[in-house]
Amino acid sequence: MKTTDISEHLTIEKKRICEIGRRMWQRGYVDGNGGNISVRVAEDLVLCTPTLISKGFMTPEDLCLVDMKGKQKAGTRLATSEILTHLAVYQNVPKAMACVHAHPPHATTFAITNTQPPKHILPEVEIFLGEIALVPYHHPGSPEMGAAIGMVAPTHPAILMQNHGAITWATDVERAYWKMENLDAYCQMLLLAKSAGMTVTEIDAQGIKKLSELIS
Repeated sequence: MKTTDISEHLTIEKKRICEIGRRMWQRGYVDGNGGNISVRVAEDLVLCTPTLISKGFMTPEDLCLVDMKGKQKAGTRLATSEILTHLAVYQNVPKAMACVHAHPPHATTFAITNTQPPKHILPEVEIFLGEIALVPYHHPGSPEMGAAIGMVAPTHPAILMQNHGAITWATDVERAYWKMENLDAYCQMLLLAKSAGMTVTEIDAQGIKKLSELIS
């Protein structure tokens, strides 16, 4: 890719990240300086949000560039302290090009109660998320957290982190954010059913088989 092409690519992705950050903040998925977003812009380069900033009020100039080891290459602000978690996804899932980490209330309710959401309930969840993973607690941004995420990421595009929040990945940042919306909406439905004393029913085996054929 030519230098001018790389510059244009970075400009576009920076604007997309800021837009996704604004949408996350508006929906209440992040508060204070919580959450982080990253996009892989080259084989060995990742664009990411900085630490200690509201995701609802970022500008393209705030964003950082790091290599695949987490070393910062560009940016006036310090890169997110949780970049190792994002890098673990990219290192283990070649097709992953973007990650979104947030603390959406309904999904995080499952995370803080160490509860894995059930599967085979909604067609959209089966198709776009599959089984939602739940990994044990590790200090945010630690190598241990990265290792736990990297282990399940290849088969789980939506992951809950115990006592922490959620991370989703996709082939671009818009789709990664969609998965976060899908995840929190699904968890909200499950919690509403539980609070109303209703029993959640599963899609039958034949229905799951047909959904599997759509995915494959």
